[in-house]
Amino acid sequence: MLRSMITATNTMGQLQKQLDQIGHNLANIDTQSYKRTETSFSELVRQQFINQPNVLEEREEERFGAELGIRQGTGARLNKSVVFTQGSIKQTGRSLDIAFTSPDQFLQIDVNGQINYTRDGALYLSPATDGSNQLFLSTAAGNLVLDENQNPIRLNDTFKELLISKDGTITAVPRNENEQPQVFELGVVRVDRPQMLNQLGNNLYGLKDLGEVQIDEALTYLDGADRGNVSLQQGSLEMSNVDLTKEMTDLMISQRSYQMNAKSITLGDQMLGLINGVR
Repeated sequence: MLRSMITATNTMGQLQKQLDQIGHNLANIDTQSYKRTETSFSELVRQQFINQPNVLEEREEERFGAELGIRQGTGARLNKSVVFTQGSIKQTGRSLDIAFTSPDQFLQIDVNGQINYTRDGALYLSPATDGSNQLFLSTAAGNLVLDENQNPIRLNDTFKELLISKDGTITAVPRNENEQPQVFELGVVRVDRPQMLNQLGNNLYGLKDLGEVQIDEALTYLDGADRGNVSLQQGSLEMSNVDLTKEMTDLMISQRSYQMNAKSITLGDQMLGLINGVR
């Protein structure tokens, strides 16, 4: 009886984590570029109980699955995976807003000297701190946006408008027609192995420990001949890919599963009380 209660307790702990994750997805339903985390369950390792060990030692093939042995589970384990499906596109009309229209493309940014990746296309201009009349292209958090050579994009403040083409080419049109426009290429990568990305919060992603995997097997830098594969839209933002209907359905299923496991603990406690009351 105690084993059934322990199994239910283990599962309830994992169900609580699932409920927390569903709540996190629902809380970010209006967060631009947010990617929902999908949850699933897998069974924990089963334990083998041998009824007649002497017999099983002679018959090794019956160690797993014979009628003389009993295999019992120990509960469930929660698995998480980020779903990188395309979110809906919202028109903003703001020239510094960009939205990727391909679900596997990310923007390179500099976060405290480390290269991270994001799909959040709400960009801003921040003044340079060296006293020059120049501006850096940055994110809302102040992280610098990188070009295809992984250098910060630095603009003169003499432009009158910024044009961003579908392939990520930024053209700063000067006020003076006699001046040459500044042209930059946004640093865009295609993620070939999404499972190698690690969520860092605030719509940022970093690479996990690649181990024996080479970085060019996980990422493809869309520059040079691959520049034409970049697909983005100016004046728009990608919204969250959270599906309210699915999240609410998963929420109800999780709540019912939690109630069922809690009920099994209650029944186990009642049966232990009956056993203890037998004289």
